Amino acid sequence: MELDLVEVAPDANPPVCRIMNFTKFKYEEQQRAKESRKKATNIVVKEMKYRPKIGGGDFDTKTRKVSQFLGEGHKVKITIMFRGREMQHPELGRRILDRVAEEVADVGKVEVMPKQDGRNMTMVLGPDKKAQEKARKDAAAAVEPTGEPGGRTDAVAADPAQVESAPAEPVAEAT
Repeated sequence: MELDLVEVAPDANPPVCRIMNFTKFKYEEQQRAKESRKKATNIVVKEMKYRPKIGGGDFDTKTRKVSQFLGEGHKVKITIMFRGREMQHPELGRRILDRVAEEVADVGKVEVMPKQDGRNMTMVLGPDKKAQEKARKDAAAAVEPTGEPGGRTDAVAADPAQVESAPAEPVAEAT
């Protein structure tokens, strides 16, 4: 059995040494380092780009995606891209950033306030753990059944044959 004198804690006063198998010590040290890298969270910054004259549907879609990213624990960088004369009205971009922050307030919070950066205006949102926990609790409370103990509600008929079909509406003929 080959044993070595291994310095375990060089920074301690006095330094600590042990008599042990050096290769086994190195292997265990590598395993601990590997395990700590696994546990470290890798935060990814996602980016969503908006324009000052964005349509309502596009705004809703992008904001829903931002909310999803925040719910997954990612940071999100919101960028408003200005072109041409739009640079004369930075308040339009600021208004959009404020609306995004307001709509995702239930899952995220502003980490870096909006700032102008050349032709772009940026803001960084981060996930809000407390708000996410509250949202999960609210969602769990909403899932609980509120109907009768049998699980059947009055809106659902027991037998599909009993349900009367509504008469078909007449189709207007083209003239």
